Amino acid sequence: MTEAVTIARDGEIAIVTIDNPPVNAMSFHVREPLMAALNALRDDASVAGIVLACAGRTFVAGADITEFGKPMQQPELRDLIAALETLGKPAVAAIHGTALGGGLELALGCHFRVAEASAKLGLPEVKLGILPGGGGTVRLPRLVGPIKALDMIVSGTPISAKDALASGLVDAIDEGDLVAKAVAFAREQAKSGTPPVAVRDRNNLIENADLAAFDARAAELAKKARGLEAPVACAESVRNALTLPFDEAQAKEREIFAKLVAGDQSKAQRHLFFAEREAAKVPGVGKDVKPREIARVGIIGAGTMGGGIAMAFVNGGIPVTILEMSREALDRGLGMIDKNYAISVSRGSLTEEAKAKRMAAFTPTTDYADLADCDLIIEAVFEEMSVKKEVFGKIEAVAKPGAILATNTSYLDVNEIAASTSRPQDFLGLHFFSPANVMKLLEIVRGAKTAPDVLATALAVGKKIGKVPVVVGVCHGFVGNRMLGARGAETEPLLLEGATPDQVDKVFTDFGWPMGPFQMWDLAGLDIGWRNRKAQGKKAIIADTLCEQGRFGQKTGRGMYLYESGSRTPTPDPEVAALIEEKAKELGIERREISSQEIVERTFYPLINEGAKILEEGIAARASDIDIVWVNGYGFPIGKGGPMFWASLEGFGKIVERLDYWYARTGKEIFKPAELLRKAAETGKLADAA
Repeated sequence: MTEAVTIARDGEIAIVTIDNPPVNAMSFHVREPLMAALNALRDDASVAGIVLACAGRTFVAGADITEFGKPMQQPELRDLIAALETLGKPAVAAIHGTALGGGLELALGCHFRVAEASAKLGLPEVKLGILPGGGGTVRLPRLVGPIKALDMIVSGTPISAKDALASGLVDAIDEGDLVAKAVAFAREQAKSGTPPVAVRDRNNLIENADLAAFDARAAELAKKARGLEAPVACAESVRNALTLPFDEAQAKEREIFAKLVAGDQSKAQRHLFFAEREAAKVPGVGKDVKPREIARVGIIGAGTMGGGIAMAFVNGGIPVTILEMSREALDRGLGMIDKNYAISVSRGSLTEEAKAKRMAAFTPTTDYADLADCDLIIEAVFEEMSVKKEVFGKIEAVAKPGAILATNTSYLDVNEIAASTSRPQDFLGLHFFSPANVMKLLEIVRGAKTAPDVLATALAVGKKIGKVPVVVGVCHGFVGNRMLGARGAETEPLLLEGATPDQVDKVFTDFGWPMGPFQMWDLAGLDIGWRNRKAQGKKAIIADTLCEQGRFGQKTGRGMYLYESGSRTPTPDPEVAALIEEKAKELGIERREISSQEIVERTFYPLINEGAKILEEGIAARASDIDIVWVNGYGFPIGKGGPMFWASLEGFGKIVERLDYWYARTGKEIFKPAELLRKAAETGKLADAA
């Protein structure tokens, strides 16, 4: 055989081992020798059974994504599965690590599955905007039942070996020598004399399926899809498995797969898959740079942000010393953390035992000296430069040598704060997003003197606590909030010129955002933006007037919208409409009809333009980093791939042309096209930073 596929013997049982580091992807150079091995073993009378195993840290963790969208080299995965099913002798998959996507489909081609106790099994293709294309939607319901299969495939979330055993996906679990267990299992099946039954021929669960219950569950999941095509297509394909003969259902699965993989949504989601991996590659931080050990983290501030950050670390298994200025503030913060965990317990996502363990991982204090043993200390106090400098003066007095110091600022100059300390090489920004224990994005702000190993540590610890870390440079608002400012600059002018809050918000939600800008303002609290504007000497005529009237959004029941009887559902408010008309008249603005396209051009296009400027300045290393920031931190629709990817679909030339139009009409800098964007209009590609 080849290095990628080898055959060993344990008596009459053949052990076929795949070795394609790092995750044993089902590439062509694996498929070809594997098919040859299966054909040879089928014809070998001395072989009574086969065990399919993998070397390294995992079973086959999926197909080779780089092959998607290209002509498929034969044999393909479905050919291998057919070969396994028709061996005429029992085939047993020995699963360790993860069996995902094409890996689980390959295992479903085997007659039996034995899994390591720690293994995970799933079909996550939906997260790439596609569905399982190797028969997964047709075989899985035959083993676990239609609704369990539907939930697994539409969510894409892997299940544990224990769950897989209970649901019928695996036949045995092993906690010792997995391959030896699988060999023994195969030997026992061979000796039984009973011909092995392929998964494709097990029809009991689908013949007795409750179609009405299935359709009800599929409708629930479709509502959660929020415009994504793949979840709906997955449900359709599983339903086909219940209503069509196997071969016809599998052919339909392949048709749907081909349509999805060629579509923009799948291209966008595959772009994000690779973009997240690229974001971990930081200029100046090579593989030889080793992260520092983080055994304990100190958090200054137990408010909404500080408490959320503290929870994120504890949830990731890192104990936290949490500091507040008073015992009262500390107790209030810990009480909120306890309440948040209690909600998780009530929902069944956390046990009481796990809650108690996590609460025990917090060490509360009002004394800075108690931060002396922390390896990373994060400040999460009021967004005021003088306050933050004062806090770091106190931190520096107690922090041990080599401790990393971080600010959670959203806008302030990280270099200025770092310069106020004697160890700027150990300093960086860690911009968490609220609620910090939930939101995935972590902007790692690289200061002018931040050491490479400090960045490596931030990336490693960010991943450990379940965040998607992206390294960015220093500027006002960094990547996300700076671009948010550009996107929001025209929201009030649009109102004054003739749009309504619900009209603007509908353009956003129709595009795929979870909510529009005015709904977001009301959710966050209009008073937050008001306070920030006053600090910067800026004004927003509509929002400021509403705040002066005590209309702060959902928390007061009135903001840009009305929220009746404590409802979170926004209702257009005639008083706001009257206020807009009044302010427009005062400013001499003649209101007119505003089209949806104009709203897109005056909000989305400046967002893209600011991203191009950020690339020009080297604040972001690559366009895909910007996409990761916006998808994970600001709700940019996954199916659009992030703002910079979407711009490539929209057409850089079109965007530049319309920005030029609005710049000529208004003279506003947000509409002046970046040179990088003009070059993209000529080349069709937005170049990454040098």
